[in-house]
Amino acid sequence: MFKGSGVGIRGDRFLGKLWAIPVLLLSFAVVLGLPFETQAKTLGSNYFGEKQKVRAPELTGGNGWLNTEKSLSMAGLRGKVVLLDFWTYGCVNCIHIIPDLKRLEKKYPDQLVVIGVHSAKFDNEKNTENIRNIILRYGLEHPVVNDSDFAIWNAYAVNAWPTQVLIDPDGYIVGRVSGEGNYETIDRAIADTAADFRKRGKLDESPLSFALERAKVGDLPLAFPGKVLADERSGRLFISDSNHNRIVITKLDGSLIGTIGSGKASAENGDLASAGFSRPQGMALDGDILYVADTGNHLIRKVDLKAGRVETLAGTGTLEGFSGFGGPGVETALRSPWDVELAGGYLYIAMAGSHQIWRLDIKNGRVDPYAGSRWEARTDGPVKRAAFAQPSGLATIGDDLFVADSESNIIREIDLRAGNVETLAGGDLFKFGDKTGKGDGARFQHPLGIESLGDKLLVADTYNHRIKMLDPKTREVGDFLGTGSRGQADGKDPSFYEPGGISVADGKLFIADTNNHAIRVADLKTRTVSTLMIAGLYPPVAAVNADAGGGPKAETFKLKPVISGIGKAIPVSLIADLPQGYHLNVSAPQRVIVRTANPMVADSEGAGPLNAFPYNFRLNAISPGTTDVEIAMTVYYCREDNTGVCYVRRLNWKVPVEVSAGAATAEPLVIRASLAAIQ
Repeated sequence: MFKGSGVGIRGDRFLGKLWAIPVLLLSFAVVLGLPFETQAKTLGSNYFGEKQKVRAPELTGGNGWLNTEKSLSMAGLRGKVVLLDFWTYGCVNCIHIIPDLKRLEKKYPDQLVVIGVHSAKFDNEKNTENIRNIILRYGLEHPVVNDSDFAIWNAYAVNAWPTQVLIDPDGYIVGRVSGEGNYETIDRAIADTAADFRKRGKLDESPLSFALERAKVGDLPLAFPGKVLADERSGRLFISDSNHNRIVITKLDGSLIGTIGSGKASAENGDLASAGFSRPQGMALDGDILYVADTGNHLIRKVDLKAGRVETLAGTGTLEGFSGFGGPGVETALRSPWDVELAGGYLYIAMAGSHQIWRLDIKNGRVDPYAGSRWEARTDGPVKRAAFAQPSGLATIGDDLFVADSESNIIREIDLRAGNVETLAGGDLFKFGDKTGKGDGARFQHPLGIESLGDKLLVADTYNHRIKMLDPKTREVGDFLGTGSRGQADGKDPSFYEPGGISVADGKLFIADTNNHAIRVADLKTRTVSTLMIAGLYPPVAAVNADAGGGPKAETFKLKPVISGIGKAIPVSLIADLPQGYHLNVSAPQRVIVRTANPMVADSEGAGPLNAFPYNFRLNAISPGTTDVEIAMTVYYCREDNTGVCYVRRLNWKVPVEVSAGAATAEPLVIRASLAAIQ
């Protein structure tokens, strides 16, 4: 990572070294007679508008595509402007440019095709299913290819995350840039390229649609919970329900107390119900004051639980204007705060996006960098000269602050009295794995969470799907919970799926099991794990529309036309096939809604509540004519083993209906929905 540049440089895969080429900062000049890969490696990777045409390499060598029903090719995309986004999902700088990509997709819906090329840094990131989860987590709506073998990366001579390559409708390279903050450059290049090819009659502006991953899943009571905070004194549990943009509060036994936030991604302050968050992560509690790292908004929020109010303490709500210098809280830009921890009158902030530790003075509201040079590296020493790599978890023991330094795959210790940083255990930027041992001999893989347990530390070793234990004095690392493979098994041999946050209270370890959309609870004596049941918790209204019909995750199907005579009743039987091992949650607000204009009305008399299938009702024909009848269903169903996993699925059917005087009674309309696909 160049200082302040937002560029992650990939280590050479064969030599295992971290390398950076100074010519990355030079403009591109074409070397005639050399292939594209050689040109880029020779002269750098930031350029736009070269005169010599270079053919874009084909998109071959990937190991699976997502957000599309079929593989895409440069040849098949002729006529479109194409933007390739090379990324890896643990890279915070890659996450930072997702809003830019969404803006471009919205601005050029029929001219531009964005393709994510996921070239993984970590072994765990090479798995297609894991990439699918991150697509859902960040709401990506463009095709993504799993470039786990770096075939496309190498073909385009990429050497940094993130990198964007722009390709014109004839299939030639327009230019490329690396790092963050390039929106204006890319936007201008797309506009110029589209205008040029439109004049030449070579721009294909027909709309394209893709089979998005989000259409294959339902809404859940919890969606990718990132962090968890257990408070033994008050008996409360606070859950960052990150993808629902809210905080969930329960008792330690899972009894629901309430929620904070409307569910809409916003930075709105106000009462607990109307305030907004955006993918919140870490929390810290001081009595009835809850501090929240509002990661997606780049803010630090304060929740007064007694007064029922949310306010902003630090951050401007945008990445723009981040200088790296401190100042008054609400006037100072922050970069992806991922966790917070209280110590000595300060709120310490794991500033993942700038690879630093910041701190907020609770009394005067000033926020300042405390540790870290902004270089992405493993460097120990005095706090101002030390370097971190995407710190994402904080914990304290006495006067020591401990850091889960995720991209360096290490655990750090900051002596708050001496102002010194020291690495306790783990590897480095490109030294990771799953290994117990002492100090540098141990290996983690992108640890995101850390918690004190007496004089020991528990670590959420996220990409290894484990919880590990570290003794800060001896630097010994041992396995504590988890098999090392993703799963959701309870009991004495539990499995997890990218756990992101952990917290200890009342002899139990609470785990935000992020990709399982669940909170897991481990008895610290027996190490037996169960899944926390939260009765009465449903997705926020912002996630599941109250009328069951709208929203981006409602699937719509068109059925064959139905013909009926006037005054006749059309019997309808709605059947849903639940996945094996699941049951209908009759205590949830199941609903079927029928919308129709004249001449059709719905008559569900005698059908009763939706607590079983088939669900039967009638459509009554009143007058001649044609119309579309829309049948909308919301169904909640849960695992029979009571592990707390419940799904919400919304389905719409449109039925063309023709009513005529001479027609007979219509045949019964049987609608069958299979819900097994979401598994």
